[in-house]
Amino acid sequence: MYSTFFDTNTYFIDENVNYFKFENCYKIFNEKGENIGTINQKLTAGQKVLRLFMNKANLPFLFEIRNSNNEIEASISRGWTFFLSKIIIKDAIGNKIGSVQQKFKIIKPGFKIFNNMGMIIAEISGDWKAWNFVITDNSNVPIGSISKKWAGIAKEFFTTADKYNVNIDPNYSIKENKIVILASAITIDMVLKESK
Repeated sequence: MYSTFFDTNTYFIDENVNYFKFENCYKIFNEKGENIGTINQKLTAGQKVLRLFMNKANLPFLFEIRNSNNEIEASISRGWTFFLSKIIIKDAIGNKIGSVQQKFKIIKPGFKIFNNMGMIIAEISGDWKAWNFVITDNSNVPIGSISKKWAGIAKEFFTTADKYNVNIDPNYSIKENKIVILASAITIDMVLKESK
């Protein structure tokens, strides 16, 4: 049984800046400007210490996507890495539902998204400096986008440094794949930050 959190096709992500915390924290809004959830980074005490001495691009990470009732919707995590990241996506009860493999590109980052059977279901590619990404399905058909450019109601709700929106084509209806793709897309800023 799936919740309605991933039924939305437009998500606005806004970072909560706190210079005294190690963890990244973001709020998630829908197209009406309603706060529908959060993305929180979870770090152990040991990981916080390691971040002071080691390159965080090599360190494990865990992000939790929670709804407005603070119930977990999905998580995205990575273990120790020394070259290209392999990221695991789990559902609300901790079952693996997909994975993300970072593609090696010096200027333009890219991510391949796989379902739990290891079959590619989507790719995220684009320009990191311009913050403009396209999400395509396994037939290379565009099904969504990630961008920092928008207009309208959302402008009123964004006041902090890092903010972007994720859009998925309303006609894309494969629920299991949509959760994996959206979990990958709405955490892309955090994944790229942790990979730098």
